[in-house]
Amino acid sequence: MSRRRAVLALLAVCVLGCLAENAQGQALHYERPVERAPQEKDIGGGYVTPKVQKPLPRRAWLEILDVALLAAAMGVSVWIVVKRRSRRWLVALTVASVGYFGFYREGCVCPIGSIQNVTVALTDPNYHIPMVVTATFFLPLLVAVFYGRAFCGGVCALGSIQELVLLKPVQVPRRLDQALGLLKYVYLAAAIWYAVLPAAQRDFVICRFDPFVSLFRRSGFAHMLALGAGFLVLGMFVGRPYCRYLCPYGGLLSWFSRLAARGVSITPNKELDCGLCAEACPYGAIEEMRAVRRKCLYCARCYAACPREGPLVKAFVPLGEVR
Repeated sequence: MSRRRAVLALLAVCVLGCLAENAQGQALHYERPVERAPQEKDIGGGYVTPKVQKPLPRRAWLEILDVALLAAAMGVSVWIVVKRRSRRWLVALTVASVGYFGFYREGCVCPIGSIQNVTVALTDPNYHIPMVVTATFFLPLLVAVFYGRAFCGGVCALGSIQELVLLKPVQVPRRLDQALGLLKYVYLAAAIWYAVLPAAQRDFVICRFDPFVSLFRRSGFAHMLALGAGFLVLGMFVGRPYCRYLCPYGGLLSWFSRLAARGVSITPNKELDCGLCAEACPYGAIEEMRAVRRKCLYCARCYAACPREGPLVKAFVPLGEVR
């Protein structure tokens, strides 16, 4: 799939996401429980009572379905990248993830934000989290132990939307890339610090400063919408800037993926040492002609650029002649 088609697909997903805002079955019927609170007519001045929650609560079976879909999507990501080795198929998964986990579920199936919930649950005996939140947090880490950062490869809505807007990637100098990469660990430490504070001072900074949740929910403060738009504009030239330099969950995935026995491999038994894969990788994840597990975001761009197994092979070499 060409870059132009990927952008058109992203625009189509955005339109469908807006149309699906009032989709039936998305949420339980919910009413404001406090009837004695001042009403709109009592307050006056055009005041409108805000929704208590956005998005609204869902039925238990739908939450379980979300976790099942998350697990299935990561399984598909592993199959496409490790077994099928297809950039085209991965783009299709990326578009689907933006549509469902992004716009339809409004960014709520989110292991990134669950860092804070799990942290509080481990430190505050009075704080309890649903099993679906626990599963959402641990599933991508478990997959990373065996196959690397499959969650990043077309499953995470935040990473997927950045992947689709990347049109003219530039290579970030390695030293600058490494320095900026430390920011996500600072952010992770800050998020944990604010999460373990007493309840009165506690703050879930990851969710509050998520740059894309306002876009997915078609609402929010203007400055947050502007922040998300800024990341997308930057992401047209710098591969996934939020994922690489600020995502705290990406830091955890980087640690766990060091243990992975399988993942992206550069043309096993066919290596030409031509360097085209390194040039095609916008994330600096290929060093000495080999994919680095902790950095690899499962984008499969290296496969598409490879003269041994990319699209050009089928176009110019008869079937069966590639060794």
